[in-house]
Amino acid sequence: MAKRQLNRRQNWRIEKIQGERAARAAKRESSAVEALEGGDLGPEQHGLVIAHFGVQVEVEAVDGELAGQVFRCHLRANLPALVTGDRVVWRAGNQGIGVIVAQLPRTTELCRPDSRGQLKPVAANVDMIVIVFAPLPEPHANLIDRYLVAAEHAGIRPLLLLNKFDLIDEQNAPALNALLAVYRTLGYPVLEVSAHHGNGMEQLQTLLDGRISVFVGQSGVGKSSLVNSLLPDVETRVGPLSEWSGQGTHTTTTARLFHFPGGGELIDSPGIREFGLGHVSRADVEAGFIEFDDLLGTCRFRDCKHDREPGCALLKALEDGRIQQQRMNSYRSIIASLPENGY
Repeated sequence: MAKRQLNRRQNWRIEKIQGERAARAAKRESSAVEALEGGDLGPEQHGLVIAHFGVQVEVEAVDGELAGQVFRCHLRANLPALVTGDRVVWRAGNQGIGVIVAQLPRTTELCRPDSRGQLKPVAANVDMIVIVFAPLPEPHANLIDRYLVAAEHAGIRPLLLLNKFDLIDEQNAPALNALLAVYRTLGYPVLEVSAHHGNGMEQLQTLLDGRISVFVGQSGVGKSSLVNSLLPDVETRVGPLSEWSGQGTHTTTTARLFHFPGGGELIDSPGIREFGLGHVSRADVEAGFIEFDDLLGTCRFRDCKHDREPGCALLKALEDGRIQQQRMNSYRSIIASLPENGY
């Protein structure tokens, strides 16, 4: 069934109600912070945000006597939005409740626009983005390419991870092999694993050790199953594919950080079916297509849109097979989705 379209007045009313609820929640949170700060708070110390729950976050103490303990914390009103992976300064209060007093600078941040077009951080201080896909639900090159553009824009190393490779059969093998061949040819690291059977998991663990990584991808590709296999004591919820749509069902509702025994952290993010890039420019998108690198700036016209212009270096490379049609289709789709087409 198609989604019901809302008119402008209905959208305005929904946003108004959501705004009022957010304001009430912020007022309650401010009162809670004032109550805590009016009582006995411990000294300032460093912490790590391991999960986010609306107006509160879970913080793990990283130094002092409380190191390793987790506290639910309120945020001071003047703080920016925090995400899983943020490093903060906080003060412990009574009954496992604390107050975050400052955010430490981020080394990297993975962002995406929300439903209103506002830029929303997804995870912070990440070294590697693991783009997870599977034979089912059917992988889409455009979504993978969007993640690759975001990774390049954020300066985060990507890893393409095909999970559930035990589900590859005669019907889906040709398309999957062709998809993977494109990225292998470009030099992207590609790994095939099965969280269910354990194949390839040791190699994945080796790649994750010592790094701060984030799992991203569609719902139903098995991110939670991968977490359970890598960290058997975690026991995250695993959901089946929807019987009527073949799409994944959402089992992870908030990004959460886990520690590996041998060092390194993993952030498991909620599954999504789209990844907007409204926060990047045309130049950022072009930089995210690494095979364009030596060709950009060599077109006959400086303002070439790489569409039908004569003397276009990208179109010539496409004709010669140096650029794959699949990648050019993704590039054009992403550019068309940018505000004012990325200009």
